[in-house]
Amino acid sequence: IVQYQIADRHEDGEQTEGNSFPAYIVNHGDVHTKAQDQNQVCQVQQGDGAGCQYHNASEGRMDFKPFMGKDYNDQGRDDKGDKQCLYHHAGFGCPIQCRQLTKSRAFQYGIAIDGSAIDGFGMSVRSDLLLHPDPGTLSQLPWRPQRGGVAHMFCDITYPDGSVFDGDTRALLKKTVEESAARGISFQLGTEIEFYLFKQDENGESTLEPIDTAGYMDIAAEDKGENVRREICLTLEQMGIHPEASHHESGPGQNEIDFRYAPALTAADNAVTFKAVVKTIAQQYGLTADFSPRPLINRDGSGMHINLSGSCPDMEDTIPPMVAGILSKIRDMTLFLNPVENSYSRLGCDKAPGFATWSHENRNQLIRIPAAWGEYRRLELRSADPAANPYLAFHLILQSAMEGLTEHMVPPEPCDAEAPSGAPALPRTMVEAADTALQSDFIRKHVPDRILQAYAHPDRALFYEG
Repeated sequence: IVQYQIADRHEDGEQTEGNSFPAYIVNHGDVHTKAQDQNQVCQVQQGDGAGCQYHNASEGRMDFKPFMGKDYNDQGRDDKGDKQCLYHHAGFGCPIQCRQLTKSRAFQYGIAIDGSAIDGFGMSVRSDLLLHPDPGTLSQLPWRPQRGGVAHMFCDITYPDGSVFDGDTRALLKKTVEESAARGISFQLGTEIEFYLFKQDENGESTLEPIDTAGYMDIAAEDKGENVRREICLTLEQMGIHPEASHHESGPGQNEIDFRYAPALTAADNAVTFKAVVKTIAQQYGLTADFSPRPLINRDGSGMHINLSGSCPDMEDTIPPMVAGILSKIRDMTLFLNPVENSYSRLGCDKAPGFATWSHENRNQLIRIPAAWGEYRRLELRSADPAANPYLAFHLILQSAMEGLTEHMVPPEPCDAEAPSGAPALPRTMVEAADTALQSDFIRKHVPDRILQAYAHPDRALFYEG
């Protein structure tokens, strides 16, 4: 993710033509103007290469529209008139006028970074990499000052020759989404992410003392994280991310926030943004948000439950083959869904699954099919935890689900037993998970060796600090 600082040019508030005042991105010289009238259509000053990123409401995606006409008020509006400027979506107000966006150095050439400084990239010899901001992911950070505000964007990573960096897990997920679309298959995902809120000591360092001793679905006054969750949800909504529900979980100081389903890449981006927002808001309350799989050994662990639905040509019910596909590959991909040593103190305990089984109701099983119909019919994968990289996790889950769909796989009988007889057990340790991944043809096919070695190499750091 890269962050950009937005600064106003006119200190005296003088209005410019079109009832707007200019602003600029100081990091890379990209120029924008933000209209004061929130009801105007998107406008732009004329200029070579001018354009606007906007939300394509009819197709549910972000598009770029070059500005070519001479009529000031018509620029930025498509033929149907149903477009919305991206920067309105990002919380800046509509319209934000944008010129020369695609001509800046960051967008044309990328932002140079040192790959050798990033753990897991393995770039000691060939260390130069470039970040390419994705303007469709622009989002303002509401907690930063509104004057001279800051926005962030997700980036693609390439080598200097333009080839995709083989350690870019976001690129892996994008490729999987493109592959599924080429087959006529579409997926929607939604996450349920759990985390703990701990008090801080007098130096602002985290303790292991939870904010409260409340339990599942408790409310104030027992639930002392209620206002923190509310602030998190309101902040996310300002960033264009819409939580579906939030509540206190079973552990003391443990919370959960759930998200509506979204396309895979958007869902992964949202999960990354979510963790940053939670940590920031918690810090503002003098607390530490902890996303480790099991921060308190004698208490409930934290999961990242993944809800998945799909559509496939000539297939009315996609759930059974997707369940079968995921079950067939779950042991192989456990290392990437549960990537730290602490993950394995959670699996098989409390309601976290320990076996490759599924059920319609039993929440102790790996996959649960919630009681829902129509567009809400889905499967819930319950083994993943918040330490997982959502891009890599979603990539592997979708690849296994696609295999189930294309091969018309049939799942085993549902299981409601606590310790099912004959069902494959999930890896019990990280070493077992790494060995399983290294021996898997599925993983070798879908995970670049650079990423596989970073996860499975015995010398890598084993502990995750939320």
